[in-house]
Amino acid sequence: MGSRRTQVETMPFYAYTAIDGSGRVVKSTMEADSEQLVLSKLRDMSLHVTDIRQVRAAAAQKQAKGKIKPRSLVVFSRQFATMVDAGIPLLRCLEILSSQSKDPVLKQTLETIALDVKSGLSLAEAMAKHPNIFNKLYINMIRAAELGGILDKILDRLSGFLEYEAEVRGKIKSAMMYPTLVLVFSVVMLFALFSFVLPKFKEIFNGMNVQLPPVTAALFGFGDFMQAYWWMILIAAAGAVFGIKMWSGTPTGRYRLDYLKLRAPIVGELVLKLSVARFSRTFGTLISSGVPMLRSLEIVGETLGNVVLASAIDTTRTSIREGQKLSQPLQASGLFPSMVTCMIDVGEESGRLSEMLTKVGDFYDAEVETTIKGLTSMIEPMLIIFMGVVVGFIAVSVMTPVFTIVNSVD
Repeated sequence: MGSRRTQVETMPFYAYTAIDGSGRVVKSTMEADSEQLVLSKLRDMSLHVTDIRQVRAAAAQKQAKGKIKPRSLVVFSRQFATMVDAGIPLLRCLEILSSQSKDPVLKQTLETIALDVKSGLSLAEAMAKHPNIFNKLYINMIRAAELGGILDKILDRLSGFLEYEAEVRGKIKSAMMYPTLVLVFSVVMLFALFSFVLPKFKEIFNGMNVQLPPVTAALFGFGDFMQAYWWMILIAAAGAVFGIKMWSGTPTGRYRLDYLKLRAPIVGELVLKLSVARFSRTFGTLISSGVPMLRSLEIVGETLGNVVLASAIDTTRTSIREGQKLSQPLQASGLFPSMVTCMIDVGEESGRLSEMLTKVGDFYDAEVETTIKGLTSMIEPMLIIFMGVVVGFIAVSVMTPVFTIVNSVD
């Protein structure tokens, strides 16, 4: 058994170019023991091979790399669900969708999946070879759909889930657009003040031999520093960003940063609500689709994007194996609000866990939207007040020597 596993893992990859029955050119890779076996499989799939060569495993994987826009995956899932519901055979659905796709990465991926399905793989197995396109949530729901014979329903549920996720992301981006623009404009304006306006005033005051107040002298000194060493400021900022990114790549750094995200004032509340909404909606979708609870929790932990919450969910899986209820370890973690654990407890007792999770997801999605509106309505005046204070401070610092000059003239 062990030698067989080693043999499978060390099989070579073959990149090929072929022409199908409709005259369309197909380029993909296949893992096989020999070139003759690849040719035989391709002939069985009615493909005429024009070129074939052995490639390294890394090169074969590189061909499959690439990302698609979330919107493309939503449209694909919705169209796929409609075609399957209409009774069109699975393989024909994949061929039609690949020919109609305008996304080059998705198009190539669907062509490869169609070939894998032709060669005998299940749809879930074929999709699992493209983790950069289809995440574990998608693949496991497809696997459950194939086992239950409800592919059209699961695809429809998946497309609805993906559409809602895209809608939430769009709302967050739209809500943060205005504060971001105001912040960028404020930084540019301050840079212009320190680089062009203040030096002019400094020249005037130096020419008149005015004794500058300490605040004004400090302001001009900071302006001189920005003019002379602006590149150091940019390097320091870039270094800080790079350092944080490298630190977040370590297990300790990632855990601490994720913990800070949850505990940060104001923003932490939004992060927690977003995570709870995603947890509830994803978990509920998986449970209602027939995916086992422990497997569902594993997938949810991997898709949350927060190591602290993922660790709590992993502890929950261990507790469930030991016979505890789902709500108990979640409540003991101290991360999930009591309303969430109470709803889950009621769902377990009544046998309507997926329904309760959906209700929790709906509630926290509304909470997220309300929190975002509250944050943006608070951030905008705070930025304006901040800019007013900074500009007022600069104006007072510059005008103080002017008043000194006027008084001396009198």
